[in-house]
Amino acid sequence: MRFKTVQEAFNFYRHFSVEDIEKRAAAIIDEVNSNPEANIEALNIELEALEQVKQNWEDKTAEKRSQFNPITGMNFEQPRFTNDNVFASAEYRSAFFKTLLGQKLMDQEQLAWNRAMELAEKRANQFNVVSDSAAVIPTQTLNEIVSKARDMGGIIAEARQFNVPASLKVPIATPIGRASRHQEGQPVETQKVGLASVTFAPLELIKVLSMSAAVRHTAIDAFEKYLVEELATCALEQIAYELVNGQGSEEGEGLGVLAGVTWTTDNSVSYEDAPAYTDFAKMMGLLKRGYGRNAKWAMNNSTLYNTVYSLTDQNGRPIFVPDPRNDEVGRILGREVIVDDYLEDGVVLLGDWKYMGWNLANGIMIEVSRESSFKSGLIDFRALAIADTQVLVPEAFVQLAEGV
Repeated sequence: MRFKTVQEAFNFYRHFSVEDIEKRAAAIIDEVNSNPEANIEALNIELEALEQVKQNWEDKTAEKRSQFNPITGMNFEQPRFTNDNVFASAEYRSAFFKTLLGQKLMDQEQLAWNRAMELAEKRANQFNVVSDSAAVIPTQTLNEIVSKARDMGGIIAEARQFNVPASLKVPIATPIGRASRHQEGQPVETQKVGLASVTFAPLELIKVLSMSAAVRHTAIDAFEKYLVEELATCALEQIAYELVNGQGSEEGEGLGVLAGVTWTTDNSVSYEDAPAYTDFAKMMGLLKRGYGRNAKWAMNNSTLYNTVYSLTDQNGRPIFVPDPRNDEVGRILGREVIVDDYLEDGVVLLGDWKYMGWNLANGIMIEVSRESSFKSGLIDFRALAIADTQVLVPEAFVQLAEGV
């Protein structure tokens, strides 16, 4: 049987045993050596496919390496952890929390922990870690923390999250114009795709949690739930604050929207005592084309209900329309409202919040110390992250504020 492509031969042989594959490969080599009229091209295709099938079998066998237990006489599959999956594995998640709680690890948990520590050593250069027990928080737990942060609402729930190395320049696409009509035979003008870029700084974010030494008897699920709640409400709250009020890396913090955008009459509307309906309409007009489609208002709770709630348009209709049926606060002029209490009273922003970004460069690293609070009988847990916030595209935002 002759095959036209390697893929065709691979599909034919992929269910053959290794022994049959080796026999066929040996037969092909004999034919090449003994038959001057052999179709070398076709035989090479078949031989290459056989090598790929054999390699496929060897990879599968390596993934199922067995570890024999002489006491039980049973074989257990030994997991093959890679750079990509070790932090997401159930074995590492269990090992992570058991280590923090001072509990003994099972064999497979120990394997996962050892592999993770090898990778964590490479990350440690980017963290200010001083012990050998620093460990990267499991992927599942980190996802739950981020999910909790988004549940908090505010700008952090709308901003774009990154997981890129610090100091890496990241390109950001900006909206482009619509297509144009074309006359046959006429040249078409090329439009350059709009690109911005952002570089996240390697800024440290730290939080220390202290718990009683009796925590070692806590169930893993209960301890994980506590850790998720604490880190979501303290560490990521700082990120939420800096997305609004951060002054930049020169001040040792992320850059927020208020300091990261240069406010002029081109992107800012001013009022004296109280804003009017026309001020909101003017803000809609100031926002550049392309950003208005996904634009949302942002203000704190006090501004919404003490200033905006009572405003009406020229026909006496309220400009703020509550939305109790959906997962929204409400809408102004058809645009959704975000409540973020890190904004100052009287400040209203409008923009596409996907052009604000926050970065967790290497997840969150946890260290445990049983000596630092020796006299008080406490155990200290230190959470450390490389985190930054940036305005990705300043022209995506406009502002309403008093006396600006």
